[in-house]
Amino acid sequence: MHSPAPHTLNLGILAHIDAGKTSLTERLLHAAGVIDEIGRVDDGNTQTDSLALERQRGITIKSAVVSFTVEAPQGAGEGVTVNLIDTPGHPDFVAEVERVLSVLDGAVLVISAVEGVQAQTRVLMRTLRRLRIPTLIFVNKADRAGARYDGVLAHIAERLTPDIVPMGTVTDIGTREARFTPFTGGGAEGSGFTTRLTELLAGHDDTLLTAYVEDASSLSYDRLRGELARQTGQALVHPVFFGSAATGVGITELTEGIRELLPSAAGDAEGPLSGSVFKVERGNAGEKIAYVRVFSGTVRTRDRVDITGVTGVTGITDGAAGDGADGRREGKVTAVSVFDQGTDVRRAEVRAGRIGKLWGLGDVRIGDVIGVPPKGSGAGDRFFAPPTLETVVAPLRPADRGALHVALTQLAEQDPLIDLRQDAVRQEVSVSLYGEVQKEVIQATLAEEFGLDVSFRETTTICVERVIGTGEAFEVGEKEPNPFLATVGLRVGPAPVGAGVTFGLGVELGSMPYAFFRAVEETVRETLHQGLYGWRVPDCAVTMTRAGYWPRQSHAHGTFDKSMSSTAGDFRNLTPLVLMDALREAGTAVHEPMHRFRLDVPADTVGAVLPALARLRAVPYTQAASGASYRLEGDVPARQVHALEQLLPGLTRGEGELESAFDHYEPVRGPAPTRERTDHDPLHRKEYLLRVVRRTSA
Repeated sequence: MHSPAPHTLNLGILAHIDAGKTSLTERLLHAAGVIDEIGRVDDGNTQTDSLALERQRGITIKSAVVSFTVEAPQGAGEGVTVNLIDTPGHPDFVAEVERVLSVLDGAVLVISAVEGVQAQTRVLMRTLRRLRIPTLIFVNKADRAGARYDGVLAHIAERLTPDIVPMGTVTDIGTREARFTPFTGGGAEGSGFTTRLTELLAGHDDTLLTAYVEDASSLSYDRLRGELARQTGQALVHPVFFGSAATGVGITELTEGIRELLPSAAGDAEGPLSGSVFKVERGNAGEKIAYVRVFSGTVRTRDRVDITGVTGVTGITDGAAGDGADGRREGKVTAVSVFDQGTDVRRAEVRAGRIGKLWGLGDVRIGDVIGVPPKGSGAGDRFFAPPTLETVVAPLRPADRGALHVALTQLAEQDPLIDLRQDAVRQEVSVSLYGEVQKEVIQATLAEEFGLDVSFRETTTICVERVIGTGEAFEVGEKEPNPFLATVGLRVGPAPVGAGVTFGLGVELGSMPYAFFRAVEETVRETLHQGLYGWRVPDCAVTMTRAGYWPRQSHAHGTFDKSMSSTAGDFRNLTPLVLMDALREAGTAVHEPMHRFRLDVPADTVGAVLPALARLRAVPYTQAASGASYRLEGDVPARQVHALEQLLPGLTRGEGELESAFDHYEPVRGPAPTRERTDHDPLHRKEYLLRVVRRTSA
């Protein structure tokens, strides 16, 4: 008989930076009795910002999990255990948010009652709606001067979604006496709320609409509240609460909304094991600790579990094959802890619906699947744009080069999107970035946690290469100029944007050992990280058109001549030369990242703003006046966004508001920028062979 999963809600708290997200987490923990005193971000004593760097800077850098229980009022249903995940608000750390989204049952999006909807708020809400994650909106800072009620609601409806349900009103907003009064089904306010609620909900449900048209009075308030919970759980509507994390106003109502309106975790604790790793950290002894959301089944101490990566090479098929799992590994769980009342405690197991910390999985990585892939969880999916910037990191002391590589490798375990590039020739390491703040954090982390002082080169934009035509090349083993015991033929061609690198066979799978085909495919994918100009080729169709190998020759006395038989190394060494010859014939074009921008400026400053946009190669596609303000929307090269941010205050008297986010890649105008290669450079055959032969013969 199957046991039901515990009544648990895995809840994400998301916001634009400084909207009060971590302060709200503190207030929720205090209201639940988990902490006796409320920490302050500015004082560096909050529960979830545990890193020294977070406390110093007053920002969230890493996601953190903390648990509390919401008890139900008597006769109002069941209580719920909430695993609350506090996420970074700064866009430079959006990768942390991305990893959390796939493990959530619901979310609270925090908005400032003073600033209203901000740039990152829009990015987050678009993603929450696309993923259909049930979301409540909490408008914080109702006690601050400049706080607004109607204006913020209109801002939310215009910039985020019209499907919002204000759950109460605020008196004395903008003062320390601000109070949130929830709407009920009675009185004049309640009657108006019931009408608005009915109209909104009926727009998403034909049965409710029919009942409303035939006899609106037949719809009881209890039925409407039940329907509100159902539609909120389906991410069709979004209840809006107002309050203040600083004073505690509105927290009781928000907490009850979390319990009543957001769906609890589903999952069968007796079913097949299925979980997703969304965070990896290292313990005091340097051991890896994996944070896992368990969707199905149960993980126990001493269990041996399958671990499957979500990126890497595929198995060979006769047709084209896209990026997929990189094969299974196995690990033994040596310890388990679960989150309970503000901390994590050791337990014998973690069951479906819960989040646990697992020890013992030495080669686990962020994004890995534990057991079978979760159904519809989005594990391994990309929700936000990849980093578009990079920089070279160098130790101030040359003797620290080895230690720096080790340290950056450990940081990459916690944030794979920093994407280390090791240049063995120049002894340099580069990292990918979302912004300058992330670079500062990496520098401070290396100094504080690893004792390494580093410098950075100027940040540059990461471009990509797209294949223009079709090209083909081959080399036959033991035939000049090929020194390897391998025959490889490859055809390359363009693939649709977003298709990834596909690898197919134009030869029989049984024509040579599978390990050799796999070596070719793995090398193709690795080589395409650097195209003709040194940039990654993200979308490309590759077909193997020729294959040949030298089998082991047995002598009369039963021995083998290994020197005259092919190895996987022969195929790995030859493939880059053949692939680059084919790519040269096909040709590539360098594309740079473009951001879609939205700019609101005072109308009388447009004359100064437009020429500045033109100098930065920003193209406004739409322009519209609205009273004393003017809105421009268009595209701008990613490398010019920082310059635009610097210019804007001076051009608009500090009143300009800029939102921008990566949108697409566009062909570079003028000479194509190049990127220094970090491999043995198969584009220069003589040097490549000298380095490869020296390496293989060493």
